[in-house]
Amino acid sequence: MTTKTSFLLACSLAGLLPLAPLRAQDAAAVSKLQALLYQIDHMYVDSVDDNKLVDKAIVSMLEELDPHSVYIPKEELEEVNEPLKGNFEGVGIQFNIVRDTIYVVDAIAGGPSERIGIRSGDRIVTIDGENIAGTGIKNADVMKRLRGKKGTKVNVSVVRQGEHAPLDFTITRDKIPIYSVEAAYMAAPGVGYIKVSRFSATTTKEFREKLELLKKEGMQDLVLDLQGNGGGYLRSAIEMADEFLGDRKLIVYTEGRSTPREDTYATSDGRFERGRLVVMVDEGSASASEIVTGAMQDWDRGLVVGRRSFGKGLVQRPVMLPDGSAVRLTVSRYYTPSGRCIQKSYANGAEAYAHERADRLKKGELTSADSIHFQDTVRYYTMNKRVVYGGGGIMPDVFVPIDTTLSSEYFGQLVRKGVINNTAISYVDKHRTELLQRFKNVEQFRREFRVDQALTDALVAQAEKDGVKPDPAGLAVSKSLVDLRLKALIARDVWDTSAYWQVINPDNPVDQSYQRALQVLNDDTFQRMRLAAQ
Repeated sequence: MTTKTSFLLACSLAGLLPLAPLRAQDAAAVSKLQALLYQIDHMYVDSVDDNKLVDKAIVSMLEELDPHSVYIPKEELEEVNEPLKGNFEGVGIQFNIVRDTIYVVDAIAGGPSERIGIRSGDRIVTIDGENIAGTGIKNADVMKRLRGKKGTKVNVSVVRQGEHAPLDFTITRDKIPIYSVEAAYMAAPGVGYIKVSRFSATTTKEFREKLELLKKEGMQDLVLDLQGNGGGYLRSAIEMADEFLGDRKLIVYTEGRSTPREDTYATSDGRFERGRLVVMVDEGSASASEIVTGAMQDWDRGLVVGRRSFGKGLVQRPVMLPDGSAVRLTVSRYYTPSGRCIQKSYANGAEAYAHERADRLKKGELTSADSIHFQDTVRYYTMNKRVVYGGGGIMPDVFVPIDTTLSSEYFGQLVRKGVINNTAISYVDKHRTELLQRFKNVEQFRREFRVDQALTDALVAQAEKDGVKPDPAGLAVSKSLVDLRLKALIARDVWDTSAYWQVINPDNPVDQSYQRALQVLNDDTFQRMRLAAQ
C-alpha cells in the first residue's frame, strides 16, 4: 500500500473516532484495514484506485450506524447545503445515494419536482432514459444530470413503494426557491397563517418579518404550518420556538454517549408569547420541525393538529477529513422538554427506514388514529399533565385523516407529467391581464374563479399532447382535485406562492388539517385540552 493511502486511511478513521489517542481496540481495527489495503496494493491481480477503496470503506462503515450518518466527498461538499443557503437552477430535490440507489429525501417545496408530485422516499432509477440504479453513480453525477438552465426539461423514472411499475415524470427545470416561509396571510379575522417549508439560514429573519406584518393586520392567534417541513438548521428551529416561549423555558436538550447533556432555553424577547397557537404537522414534518412542535406541545403552548410526524431525533455534526471530504456523523439525540426522544427505529436498515412513511398508509395510520402504535410506551407529561409519547414522532393533539378516495391513476399522471402545471401556465399567459382586472385580490379569486369546461378541455388536450391518454372515469373521480390544483397554480402564477396555499388550504378535500386548525380556534378544544393563550 502506498504511504499516501496508508496515511489517508489512518487519518480518516482517526477523524471518525472521538478519542485521541486511539484506544487499543480502535488502533487494532485501523491496523487491520491498513494491512488489507497493503496486501491489495501489492498483490491484487489488477490495479486499483486506493482513494476509491477508502471511500467505499467509509461508506460501508457508516451504513452500519444510522440512516443520517453520511459521507460527503470533497467535490460534493459545497453542493449538499445549497438548498438551505444558496440559489441555483435545477429540479429541486434533496437526495441521498444508498447502496447505489438515489433516494429522494425531500422535494423542495415550491420547486419543480414538488409541483409535479415527486416525493420523499421515491427512488430514481432512470434519468433521460439512462439506467442509473446499481451503476455506482455519485452525487456529482446526479447533480450534473439533474441541474440545468431554467426552462429545460429532464425525464426521470422513479420506483415508489405501493406502485406496480415505475412512474415517469417530466421535470421542467426552474430557479429553486431559497425562501423558507412559503406563505403568510390572514386566514380569518384575527387569525394569521404562516407556512414554513424548511429551516434554513434565513428562516428566522423571514418568519419575524411575516409575523410583524400579520400583527399589523390584526393577528391575535396564529396557525403555524409545518406540514412537509423536513427540517434543516437546528439553530433556526430553536430561534422560532423562542418566539413563542417565555424566558428560561427549556426548548430542547441534546445528549449522546460522548457528548454531555446540553440544554437550550428560551430568551426574554419572544415576539408571539401571547395569543393562541395551532401547529400543523404531518408525516413529512421532521427533525427541526419536531423540535418546535415538541416544545409547543410539552409546554402546552400550542395545539398540534394533523398526523404523526416523521420521527427524526438524531443530531449530526460535520467531521472534516484530511482530504477535504466530510462525514455528517450522528453524535447525540435531541429530547423535548418533557424528556421525549422522538427518533423512530432504524433497526431494520436504511431501506426499511426510508419506506416507513409509505408503510404508514398501508397500515392505515394516515386514515385512522387507532392504527398508530408508538415504539416507546413510556409515558411523558406536558406542563398541564397531559400524556404524550416518544419513540416515533410527535402525535398531534387533534388527529386529521387523509381522504384517499378522490385519487386516480389519471390524476397521478396529470401531476407527474406536469400537465396541470403546463395548463395553468398557458392559461395565465393568455389571460393574465383579464385575471388581474377581474379579481382584486387572491381571496376574491378563491371565492369566485371556477374551472369551466373550456379550461377542462384544454387540460385534457394538453394531457394527450404530453402522452397521457384520456380517461373520463378517472377525471370524474378526481375532478375536484384537478380543479383545485389547477386553480391554485393559476393563482400562484398570477400572484405568488403564498396565493397557491391561500387557494388550496380552505378547500382541500384530501387533507382538512387547515380547516380543522381554524375550527379549534372557534370551539372549546383549547379549553378541553387545558390550553389557553399565554
